[in-house]
Amino acid sequence: MTTPPKVRRENDARNGPVVLDEISKQIIEQLQTDGRKPYAAIGKAVGLSEAAVRQRVQRLLDAGVMQIVAVTDPLTLGFPRQAMIGIKCEGDLETVADELSAIREIDYVVLTAGSLDIMVEVVCESDQHLLEILGKIRAIPTVRATETFVYLKLHKQTYSWGTR
Repeated sequence: MTTPPKVRRENDARNGPVVLDEISKQIIEQLQTDGRKPYAAIGKAVGLSEAAVRQRVQRLLDAGVMQIVAVTDPLTLGFPRQAMIGIKCEGDLETVADELSAIREIDYVVLTAGSLDIMVEVVCESDQHLLEILGKIRAIPTVRATETFVYLKLHKQTYSWGTR
């Protein structure tokens, strides 16, 4: 019989970080290498049955520890313009972040410390599309300034940092 992954909380930062056992960490690392890797192959690599891996993966998904998603290449799908937009605002940052999250083209929203309050990432069909998105962002009443960092070339992007 296998032991369940040691997950202390659901996706709720107030309870502290999730604590994983070594087998759960190994499963995550296997999936970061290949998100389509069969559970039987993962089981062989970590010393569990296919069913035990399936249960652990489901628990990890339910706890919000990880997601299994397809990562696309925007350029091949007709989105040649990507940018990171830094935003300076006043008032409640969470409210602004919620409004930004509601904009369909924004796929990443993070509150930051430093000269910018919030950073967002956008994937656009054109420069005109980027301009329209900037207009939506600047229309939020408490947004005071934006700074756009247009991606010229993606040099490295990885999702395999492991579980450390």
